Amino acid sequence: MNSSSTSSTPFSTLIRTASHEQHMEAETSTFMSDLLGGRLGVDAYARYTEQLWFVYEALESGARDLSDDPVAGPFIQPELMRLASLERDLAHLRGADWRNGVTALPATREYAARVAECARTWPGGYIAHHYTRYLGDLSGGQIIRGKAEKTWGFTRKGDGVRFYVFEDIGNPAAFKRGYRELLDGVLADDLEKQRIIAECRRAFALNTGLFQALGEEFRISA
Repeated sequence: MNSSSTSSTPFSTLIRTASHEQHMEAETSTFMSDLLGGRLGVDAYARYTEQLWFVYEALESGARDLSDDPVAGPFIQPELMRLASLERDLAHLRGADWRNGVTALPATREYAARVAECARTWPGGYIAHHYTRYLGDLSGGQIIRGKAEKTWGFTRKGDGVRFYVFEDIGNPAAFKRGYRELLDGVLADDLEKQRIIAECRRAFALNTGLFQALGEEFRISA
């Protein structure tokens, strides 16, 4: 990618197209295909939810220190925050003492550590992780919610799937348009934008690694 193409193309378009291959790889992982295909039990869904908790704990803990940052600050929007909903889901899935039983897979620890590192040291990199997680939740995450409700009988938009319910976002399509406008106006030069795009690819690779680890744990015998 050269700097002229970076300058002439909206950044939201660049970041979407540059990460498309990694995005598709994550979405079509064996674990996610088996989960959405109903071939795994609710325990696999709960285990996945546990791993998300570690990632979002890093993502949203970092948000507190970045709210006034000129680069990342505009992206820190309270209506996106997922940690409280994840904790409610885990209480439903694992019981009130769920914190005593959750463990992070090595792939999850690597993912969360990278998110936390970006939050501490590189606001542009933090944006890459923010984008890959929250816009994914608003889009493909709704497919997971619907499948979970149908497969395991969760109350529609109730406990167990609240992570995917953005109660404070009345119009997700309009919100995503606004988010893309924030990306297009991000305070970064062309070189920094290329670095953010590279980190976006890394974020998808880390997510794919998490799915691969879960796939090993919940391997279906042939």
